[in-house]
Amino acid sequence: MTQNVISRAFHSDVFYSFRRSPTAIISALVAFAIIAGAVCAPLIAPHNPFDLATLDLLDANIPPAWSGEGDPRFLLGTDDQGRDMLSAILYGSRISLLVGFASVMFSLIIGVSLGLISGYVGGRIDSIIMRIADVQLSFPAILIALLIDGIARGLLPRDSQDSLSLYVLIFAIGISGWVQYARTVRGATMVERNKEYVQAARLIGMGPFMVLRRHVLPNVMGPVLVIATIHLAIAIITEATLSFLGVGIPPTTPSLGTLIRIGNSYLFSGDWWISIFPGVALVLLALSVNLLGDWLRDALNPKLR
Repeated sequence: MTQNVISRAFHSDVFYSFRRSPTAIISALVAFAIIAGAVCAPLIAPHNPFDLATLDLLDANIPPAWSGEGDPRFLLGTDDQGRDMLSAILYGSRISLLVGFASVMFSLIIGVSLGLISGYVGGRIDSIIMRIADVQLSFPAILIALLIDGIARGLLPRDSQDSLSLYVLIFAIGISGWVQYARTVRGATMVERNKEYVQAARLIGMGPFMVLRRHVLPNVMGPVLVIATIHLAIAIITEATLSFLGVGIPPTTPSLGTLIRIGNSYLFSGDWWISIFPGVALVLLALSVNLLGDWLRDALNPKLR
């Protein structure tokens, strides 16, 4: 059975489109390399940037290994605290990807649920959900995230803010991105609810929840996957922006945005590697995910093939 599933997937139109797209293949390889490096960071990173006992301030601001003043122990150099930049990027990518995936899943669950309810029920509930979505669309996502982060910092005890900052950041980014899912799913649900198979499910006594879960939801997931792929890149960039502004992940657990913010202070002093290498990693990750999202949109839409 497993072989049949693999065979069908290999000969599917989507995989055929993937094999014929060099951009999709290169983007997938780049994204896979960064994600694999982040997941396997404890195994492949030369040092642990979170272990303060292994850090030495005498190793601070060492340039990359290939430069004249470099150290072979630090391939991409070190930052102002003596952390190996390669290790910091690998561990920082883990945090950026964790925030990105978690916030996208949070947005997807809320947006798809509200979109299904809005499109299937209609009436006043539909109007209320869509008016809330319209109001949120009038504010930039980064502004909503900053507002939520500021409120959380005002409500949470000072001694627990750092430990809860990851969860606050996931919630702030996630709650600012549900509208795209809701509006897309609402439109698709309004089309699907009038089709014959949904009417037949109602006639045999199937409840609204079962109709939505078994029949409507599987038929609206195509556009949702495309939005989620593109939203992942946006969420990672949003996290980096918030961390760069100093309202995201604390410096003790650096993400890519935090590393860029730290390196920005030393950029004009000649220590360019502290900011450039995390920035390159962020650009490669966001660009590869975005290109994969563009390919997936074309692959799942027969009109665009």
